Amino acid sequence: MLKLHGFSVSNYYNMVKLALLEKGLPFEEVAFYGGQAPQALAVSPRGKVPVLQTEHGFLSETSVILDYLETLGGKALLPSDPFAQAKVRELLKEIELYIELPARTCYAEAFFGAAVEPLIKERARAELLAGFATLKRNGRFAPYVAGEQLTVADLMFCFSVDLACAVGKKVLGIDFLADFPQAKALLQLLGEHPHMARVVADKDAAMPAFLEMVRSGKR
Repeated sequence: MLKLHGFSVSNYYNMVKLALLEKGLPFEEVAFYGGQAPQALAVSPRGKVPVLQTEHGFLSETSVILDYLETLGGKALLPSDPFAQAKVRELLKEIELYIELPARTCYAEAFFGAAVEPLIKERARAELLAGFATLKRNGRFAPYVAGEQLTVADLMFCFSVDLACAVGKKVLGIDFLADFPQAKALLQLLGEHPHMARVVADKDAAMPAFLEMVRSGKR
């Protein structure tokens, strides 16, 4: 059986978890927080979360894991046409590079009560404005990011745009979805998805222990 290593507060972990649930692939969850200890690096070469344990060994990097899951059957999260597949991966990468990663630079202030330097916030503001503009131009939202089918791009969207919007409101004083009703509607649609309730419930249950770990300096 597949084993998903990570923790339920991680947005990247939840992308893979939702993919497994959507595809109907049986899996076991294994608590793993990454890091640079030898035992963590034996599982994840960069010490990152998530990691998928397969019968052949460990896989890390979320987009790689999502591609691998497509080879295992179940509900397709990529279209069959090669160009359409490439467009989905393009959207996934744009959301990650231009929305998720810039927003992440401000997570400390948005979620953990630590101050972020003004220069970092100004850079995040500029990059996020450009990132959302890119998504407006390239996303189809019909109703999903790449069209009528739920794809891996929606997994990146769902677990990145919500956090970026929180950063916008809490740290930058911007509502990134104020003039982006299609994205707002898609977040609502994905939030009502049958498997999302489990993912959110597990995240909420894990949050207190995770915050305590952060406060104690163990993470």
